Amino acid sequence: MELIPHAAAETYRPSPRTWQPVRPEDAAKLTDCRLQLHHAVQFGAAAGISFLAHRPDESHTNLEWVPSLAGLFSRVIPTGRPFRIGARPSKFALLMVTEENQPIAEYKLHGRTITDATEWIRSQVKSLGADPTRYTLRRDYEIPDHPVAIGESFDASAPTLFEELSKWFSNAATLLGSVVRKTRRASELRCWPQHFDLATLIKVAPGRTIGMGLEPGDDFYDEPYFYLNMSPQPSASRAQSRPLWGNGTWHTNEWVGPVLPGSRFGAASAQEQQVREFLDSATAACRALVTQS
Repeated sequence: MELIPHAAAETYRPSPRTWQPVRPEDAAKLTDCRLQLHHAVQFGAAAGISFLAHRPDESHTNLEWVPSLAGLFSRVIPTGRPFRIGARPSKFALLMVTEENQPIAEYKLHGRTITDATEWIRSQVKSLGADPTRYTLRRDYEIPDHPVAIGESFDASAPTLFEELSKWFSNAATLLGSVVRKTRRASELRCWPQHFDLATLIKVAPGRTIGMGLEPGDDFYDEPYFYLNMSPQPSASRAQSRPLWGNGTWHTNEWVGPVLPGSRFGAASAQEQQVREFLDSATAACRALVTQS
């Protein structure tokens, strides 16, 4: 069991609030890192499940990307000493932090199991004034399988790929966060622990919404991708009649919406502008489609 106090926990490099160039050629190499991180963020989701009042929309389970910590963190757990639990991909680890996001303790995940990490968290929450017996990883949703779920150890032996995955979340938090701040009726930007996307929901009109986010990879695209979706959902033919910029394309398998997969990214110096152009054109297209349906 490894406890690193606040003074020694500053071993990570916080995410800057500017675009970090990603490598399109590595977009399809992040699967294992992404699946391990998906399981690791469940420790933070479990904090909400265990200690917060349950909300009908399950928002008590969702997570926030905290740039200063370069990780995904639970909502604040109100106890003797309020805390948050999070996981960061770069230098793969769990972190316990204060309400003000100051590190309390760190637990490096390489070579550790889910059981090991759960025991560590329970010891930490007890010291912070919470009942450790309430902390549970039981959840009412499924996430993709990975050997760590059946007792194998986490493996952070590909640090450059974990760092690449961190850049995707950091970039998404920067760009999508700016959209949320300037868009009326946009929800807070959160990562949902079931689907693992970092997303916001924009209410366009009663019963008409646009979802916008980053999915780090799933059954549709085995690589990170920016996406938009709509409710009500238009037909594929209507959607495809709308142009997209930034090398985006229309996804039409099971759901309809604009997507920009990582493998379609261009040169490093042009990536941020490319994503902004994609999001602007995709938002315009989606607004037109949902208001005209």
